Amino acid sequence: MKLPRSIAGWTIAVFGVLALVMGAVGLLWPEAQLRMLGFEVPATRSVGDHTGTFLLASSMAAFNMGVYYLLATVTEWRAFYRFTVVFRLVTFTVFAIAVLADIAPDRFFGVAAWEGLGAVATAIGLRLDARRGIPAGGVGSSEGAGTTAVAEEGTGPTGAAPADAVR
Repeated sequence: MKLPRSIAGWTIAVFGVLALVMGAVGLLWPEAQLRMLGFEVPATRSVGDHTGTFLLASSMAAFNMGVYYLLATVTEWRAFYRFTVVFRLVTFTVFAIAVLADIAPDRFFGVAAWEGLGAVATAIGLRLDARRGIPAGGVGSSEGAGTTAVAEEGTGPTGAAPADAVR
């Protein structure tokens, strides 16, 4: 895997690796995950208790999210970086309210703090990258990740004229 090429990329990569690892922990050792989050782990679960099912689903989502974040890092997908800042701040707010409203245990505030601090770190990284002259589309790109070099002006990557240029 290629290393991140920007400060913001490093913040996204760190979050991606941790999401991947924590998702794997939840899938492989769910009791440890629950204990880390401050939830009780009873010896047996009562009928109708779907904690395991919910943990399986959220752990798989975290694992997948880790993969998405790492893919965004490899492609230096800066629009994704900006998107995560907003939604990680929303996540911080929701999780913090859950703790304050006694819906979640106090230790769960660590998850909220992680989201909030991660959002702030990525926002700062984006700002510092902009000051360093890294274009909004990413390192070495004038328009963003996933763009393809054009063979010559007015033609697509294969050298053919774009469909909208055909008259």
